Amino acid sequence: MFGNGSSRREVLAGSAAMFSLAAWAGASAGRSQDAAKPPALERRRFGKTDMQVAVLGFGGAEIGYEGADQPTVDKLLNAALDAGLNVIDTAECYVDSELKIGSAVGARRKDFYLFTKCGHTSEPPKEGPDWTKAGVLQSIERSLKRLKTDVIDLVQLHSCSLEELKKGECIEGLLEAKKQGKTRYVGYSGDSLAAKWAIESGKFDALQTSINVCDQECIELTLPLAKEKGLGVIAKRPIANAVWRYDARPSNDYHVEYWERLQELAYDFATGPLRTDSSPNGAAGIAMRFTAMQPGVSVLIVGTTKPERWAQNAELLRAGPLAGELHDSIRARWKAASKPDWTGRT
Repeated sequence: MFGNGSSRREVLAGSAAMFSLAAWAGASAGRSQDAAKPPALERRRFGKTDMQVAVLGFGGAEIGYEGADQPTVDKLLNAALDAGLNVIDTAECYVDSELKIGSAVGARRKDFYLFTKCGHTSEPPKEGPDWTKAGVLQSIERSLKRLKTDVIDLVQLHSCSLEELKKGECIEGLLEAKKQGKTRYVGYSGDSLAAKWAIESGKFDALQTSINVCDQECIELTLPLAKEKGLGVIAKRPIANAVWRYDARPSNDYHVEYWERLQELAYDFATGPLRTDSSPNGAAGIAMRFTAMQPGVSVLIVGTTKPERWAQNAELLRAGPLAGELHDSIRARWKAASKPDWTGRT
């Protein structure tokens, strides 16, 4: 497969995928039960930690922001865990995402690694960021209760600025939570120069950052450094919000910047029939496989509200790395067309 050495939220609604689990099972009729199981998804060492993570993880933003009901989340997460998922990533500010995850799979806590992000709250009377030491610790306490757990595997500072990182209070809060045994590891979720500073500080075990065909700054700025320092790397937005599906400028402001970049990049696979090709060689498959093969990447975080989607995306990744020529052409096009202000998206 890809191999680590060789090689604020991700929106997947409407993206292509290769097979539904049911369709795959139908194609496998007549085989033994064991033979009918899809091959195990590749697992990678998460930096210097003790975690071996499946290359495809679940991002909890959509189930909160898009208002997925609890029965849907129950079905989605339990089916994904049964199919090989072992990383769930969320954040306190993703509306009620943590509550839904805790309710759905809290009883299966030993079956997966649990990641969340801190420093914000969506609860009144104080809504928004709080990067004080006390604010970070309170954020983590709320997450523990919502997620129905005594310890989180990884807590990350959620896109705080370089200025806040340099002040140090938020880092103090995070490290205190680790000292108290409330989180096993600590990380930073963010991009560009703030992410670079976080890596260089030596305070963090992990980095979550934007990596995709429309967002490649990190491939030279931070990924080599993170790999050198032994950080686990979580790729957010790994398919660039699937912005190739829009014929015109999207009304969703969250998607606009990537859509505008894509007009300049004009990748062949993001135009014409490949936009809706559901095979690993369609737009979604190429984009996901491009992100997965970047050196140092440990796990891709993809969100969805569709119970069948995780298994479909797993099939795309099982196709393995892109051909070298295709990967190199995507990198070359980025270098030729990207502008100085095309920095990593927070």
